[in-house]
Amino acid sequence: MTPLDALLARLFLLHRKDIELTLGRMERLLAAIGSPEQKLPTVIHVAGTNGKGSTIAFMRAILEAAGKRVHVYTSPHLVRFHERIRLGAKGGGRLVSDATLFAALSYCEEVNAGAPITFFEFTTAAAFKIFSEAPADYLLLEVGLGGRGDATNVIPPPKATVVTSISIDHTEYLGDTLAKIAFEKAGIFKPGVPAILSAQQDEALKALQLEAARVGAPAFIAARDFSAREEQGRFIFEDERGLLDLPLPRLLGRHQQQNAATAIAALRCVEPDLDPQAFERGLTQVEWPARLQNMVKGRVCEIAPFGAEIWLDGGHNEDGGRALAEAMADFEDRTERPLIIICGTLTTKDTAAFLRSFKGIAQEALAVPVEAELYGKPARDVALAANEVGIPAAACESIELALRFLSAREWRLPPRILIAGSLYLAGEVLALNGTPPQ
Repeated sequence: MTPLDALLARLFLLHRKDIELTLGRMERLLAAIGSPEQKLPTVIHVAGTNGKGSTIAFMRAILEAAGKRVHVYTSPHLVRFHERIRLGAKGGGRLVSDATLFAALSYCEEVNAGAPITFFEFTTAAAFKIFSEAPADYLLLEVGLGGRGDATNVIPPPKATVVTSISIDHTEYLGDTLAKIAFEKAGIFKPGVPAILSAQQDEALKALQLEAARVGAPAFIAARDFSAREEQGRFIFEDERGLLDLPLPRLLGRHQQQNAATAIAALRCVEPDLDPQAFERGLTQVEWPARLQNMVKGRVCEIAPFGAEIWLDGGHNEDGGRALAEAMADFEDRTERPLIIICGTLTTKDTAAFLRSFKGIAQEALAVPVEAELYGKPARDVALAANEVGIPAAACESIELALRFLSAREWRLPPRILIAGSLYLAGEVLALNGTPPQ
């Protein structure tokens, strides 16, 4: 174990809970380290259930195409903690270095002096310190959980807030209805700060609009104030400033078109005069691992059946499953292949709800454990959930064994394999493949 790994491991021991949505501990540590949250570049604050990271990826790609230096804070990571902290630079950002990360964490650990604080709160404070000391034009800041009591919600008023698609998830912390969850997400709204709202279910949208009106945050709402559509192989975006005729986003799936539209709407609120060419370059250059990522080389591809088409996605809730099933159906319309799902989930997730949309689309599911997370659901329980929703399923001991099991068969057509159910599982797949995010 490296000194950095040992330090990260120690930080998990500072609080008896993984998550506790209050701001007092965060405010205490930030004050003790010099209030770095007051020295951040222009912030765009992003909450939501699904699509936060993808929307940020689109915004980063567009802003970088316009020559901006863009800091990015996202979570969780897939393979290495460093993925959470990207430092902006001319020509494109880079993940934080070992030395910079270790120095910031060590300093915060010394100042904190063992006081109770959650891992996410502590590391967010350290990230703010790192961001405050490196010049940039923007910080794209992703909420960890919820919004109102999230550790990121200590910043001064940002330039804009964004709420991506809301669905039922993390009910033990945010509530068991869309309205309750939306209320918590809307906690990032600030008076006079534009709130850009992605396409939402009616219950969530009403709650978001109520909070925006109460706070005094002008709301810009998908399908009312901006829209996007695919037309003759192009991506057409429209808002009150006019129309953009753009290439289709590099990230695949109809849900990614919604995320791209939300990103464009936010940036046009923040920088109305942004060069239209930046939007075009950004949509074609965007990268975001484990979101309908087509795996074409590496160890996973070598183990899989010859000629198999392999897709990796971190989707893990009902709406995520619906979006992935829709994408798989679109792929099937273009090229016929049997669809096999390799699925691993956490005990905190509704596996049946995630898999339900694949009934009639997937030929079968192979259930695997999520090894790198304490809350991984046993493979047999994942298989039971698949069977409950009408998808024939079997349990396997690992991703590698699931792929070898498929390789041992004879196929009339090479299969289409979707590996999904957890971002933690996606990280294990990228580690196995030898292609960690850069």
